[in-house]
Amino acid sequence: MKILVVGGGGREHALCWAISKSPLCDALYCAPGNPGIAQVAQCIDVKAEDLDGIEATVLETGIDFVVVGPEAPLVAGLADRLSAKGIKVFGPSADASRLEGSKAFTKGFLARHGIPTGAYQTFTDAAAAKDYVKAHGAPIVVKADGLAAGKGVVVASSQQEALDAIDMMITDGAFGEAGAKLVIEEMLDGEEASFFALIDGEKALPLIAAQDHKRAFDGDEGPNTGGMGAYSPTPIVDQAMTDRIMAEIVDPTVAGMQAEGMPFKGVLFVGLMIHPEKGPKVIEYNVRFGDPECQVLVMRLQSDLLPALLATADGTLDTVDLAWRDEAALSVIMATKGYPGRYDKGSVIRGADQATDDAAQVFHAGTSIDQDGALIATGGRVLAVTACSATLSKAQEAAYTRIAEIDWPGGFYRKDIGWRALG
Repeated sequence: MKILVVGGGGREHALCWAISKSPLCDALYCAPGNPGIAQVAQCIDVKAEDLDGIEATVLETGIDFVVVGPEAPLVAGLADRLSAKGIKVFGPSADASRLEGSKAFTKGFLARHGIPTGAYQTFTDAAAAKDYVKAHGAPIVVKADGLAAGKGVVVASSQQEALDAIDMMITDGAFGEAGAKLVIEEMLDGEEASFFALIDGEKALPLIAAQDHKRAFDGDEGPNTGGMGAYSPTPIVDQAMTDRIMAEIVDPTVAGMQAEGMPFKGVLFVGLMIHPEKGPKVIEYNVRFGDPECQVLVMRLQSDLLPALLATADGTLDTVDLAWRDEAALSVIMATKGYPGRYDKGSVIRGADQATDDAAQVFHAGTSIDQDGALIATGGRVLAVTACSATLSKAQEAAYTRIAEIDWPGGFYRKDIGWRALG
């Protein structure tokens, strides 16, 4: 069958890498793709947010199945448009995508269905938001309601930091309409984890959990990012905790979305805070695979990914039984110096060819090829060097060994990915 993956980041490279190995895949395309993806798929120069262009590409190319990687086209209704044309698609409807597209909607949904989460309140008025912060103190979390490219959350350690975040989002309009409404919520105690489940509208199939590193620098210092690395498995999510997450969070979410007339079909990414006594609570929902969590997920997956994605779209998840490797996987993000703040584009990267070492995969995110044929950095997060090995320490060693072979003076990376589990 002909398959199109929508997106051009590290997550989409990981998905293309996994899908390309399936015997069901006769031809694989990616829009817009990147130089790494071009090694396993035919890239089409159409942006993920260009819904008209994606639809035209699907119809012109005779695509049988579309896998949507990023959240923005899902929130904009790409799955609805393709489904209306009779095209099979992996990804939720625009209504169901509000679980990621609107943090206010999600918090209300969690409250309506008794799913554990932190206390919160929503605001459109800066003065009222500031009064709430002053009454509750810090630490406290300020979130833009809509999509803000992973930059719309401020974990404020001081009251002033929270007040500044409110001004930035509402008064200054840093995120446009996405920040016109805010969710302000309590800072939860515990350890964060990322949990994934495939959902076909009625049934949920748990995948695996991972932990990522949001802060830019070693020791979890510096500003929040879209993720500087991830690893799986994570000791905090054992089988007993998986059972709790399914029973207390995922299954009620599936039932709640059905009850509200917007059944969820796709992958649900639950951002969790897990406390040893209080148990798991929802920080946020995402309606797509995580990045860089997807990279470690596909490295640990022993089964063919494509039939599971198809069964999700077809509503036949009860026919799927996934097998996972016992080994650990670890991914390290190489980012452009200056990220997540201002950074320059165009620095040359050498030694990122995947063929150099089978022990680690180099998944591309923000890369391009310049007029001289050189690989260059065009984004903040640029490469995800991902390894799978018998133990987490060996996976970590393999990833950093591969990084040492990459010559990129314009980049940086954390040197402690996996430290929570390794001690």
